Amino acid sequence: MSTTAANVIEITDENFEQVVIEGSKDRPVVVDLWASWCGPCRTLGPILEKVASERDGAFLLGKLDVDANPGVASMFGVQSIPTVIAFRDGQPVTGFVGAYPEPAVNQFIDSLLPTESELVAEEAQAEAEAGDVEGAEQRFREALERDPENVEAKIGLARLLAAAGELDEAEDLARPLLPNPDAERAMATVRVRRWAATDEPGTLAAAKRLAAQGKWREALDGMLGALAEDRDAGREAMVDVFAVLGDEDPLVPEYRRRLASALF
Repeated sequence: MSTTAANVIEITDENFEQVVIEGSKDRPVVVDLWASWCGPCRTLGPILEKVASERDGAFLLGKLDVDANPGVASMFGVQSIPTVIAFRDGQPVTGFVGAYPEPAVNQFIDSLLPTESELVAEEAQAEAEAGDVEGAEQRFREALERDPENVEAKIGLARLLAAAGELDEAEDLARPLLPNPDAERAMATVRVRRWAATDEPGTLAAAKRLAAQGKWREALDGMLGALAEDRDAGREAMVDVFAVLGDEDPLVPEYRRRLASALF
């Protein structure tokens, strides 16, 4: 079974990795495992193709003949057909066995596709990365109006607010999401920004104030020096700075090595 439709493609053992695993990193891929002798397959197949056509490329439908391509079926332990397996971000996420009716197939596809809130949050993130902070904040808030439980929108808005100094609202958004790593990074930004108000004496407090001003190397040097005074507090402060900077900042691997040397 093959098709020239852009949203339906024939899957083989040879192209499975490229089309399904890699392709699902761009959009969901739904794999229909079928065979020509299978009656229920002849019922389900046209329904899946109709839904794929109606969704106009929102997901890719892959048709895999298990007789001609036993490798994938064996890989996923398929024992009965039709079997449908959905992939997202390179991983199988859900599926079903048997000839579902069209309303159930549509419901299944709905569960794979991003909601309106998720789409708005993606747009907001793109605006944030492009430097449009005001537009990104507005879009994150719109996403949360559509779905108050949208985690990506909460974290995205929390990070913008923390960077802008709106620390209480940022914390209210991020704290309930811990230990989500992105929420922790937002909380680290909140903590670092609050260091600006510390008036405590000592090497560590001075280093924290430097961090709050964005003087990262000077702050990290001071925190290393403060390890002799308070080993745990100095380490925790450096970990917060690492979280704010992110692994992509060259200061982070440099000072992680220096911290490890000082501790061990």
